[in-house]
Amino acid sequence: MPTPLRDPQPMLERAIADWGGHEDLWLFGYGSLIWRPEFDFIERRQAWVRGWHRALKMWSRVNRGSVQVPGLVFGLLSGGSCRGMVFRVPKADGLATLRRLWLREMPTGVYDPKWLRCGTAEGPVRALAFTLSRRSPNFTGELTDERYRHIFANAVGRYGTSLDYARQTLLELQRHSIHDAALARLVALSAVQEQQRQQQSGAAADCDAPRPPVYVPGSAGSSAESSSQPSSSSSSQPSSRLPGPSKENT
Repeated sequence: MPTPLRDPQPMLERAIADWGGHEDLWLFGYGSLIWRPEFDFIERRQAWVRGWHRALKMWSRVNRGSVQVPGLVFGLLSGGSCRGMVFRVPKADGLATLRRLWLREMPTGVYDPKWLRCGTAEGPVRALAFTLSRRSPNFTGELTDERYRHIFANAVGRYGTSLDYARQTLLELQRHSIHDAALARLVALSAVQEQQRQQQSGAAADCDAPRPPVYVPGSAGSSAESSSQPSSSSSSQPSSRLPGPSKENT
């Protein structure tokens, strides 16, 4: 387990104090919380936030990668907007849910938990979200397409690969009719890479396949063809026989 960046306990205590425990607890999910919440809830709604966006720009050295080959998970970065899901947890279960969620999301104190105003079709709610600072050492900065391809092809952690994580999130968003063009483009990079790999494998297999024999006049393999041709000695003598039908016509 990587060394904690910050002590997560004070941040948990602050989140509990900000919630207060007097009403149901709302949580905003934008990544794996959508398809693997691991807590009980009594209501789930599609939601959107302004001023934040989902980004696959957070290093993961345990869950979706390793120290040797870091993987990627989502962070909620400032700027733009984001569609996801909000979950309502009954107030009686709120405290226990927050503590379990901290063990999952905040073992190293990497996120900045914030209470965000989330729009829903039934009206706005105030929900806790795990945001990521660009000053965090776990923020990747801008990554090239080639770097994403390398990570998707090689990074794997205790919960699986970075590519599976990205694909699962995209599929779940699509299942709820939530469109994320940036994520779809990143996942498509791996499909292009896999297609190129298959083409290269096919080309290599073609190179290893046995070649058909090549006809060389006068070689041993051409005796059948040469036997059907008249010899040089007979070709100079006129034939005393009428020509018979050719073999092609028999």
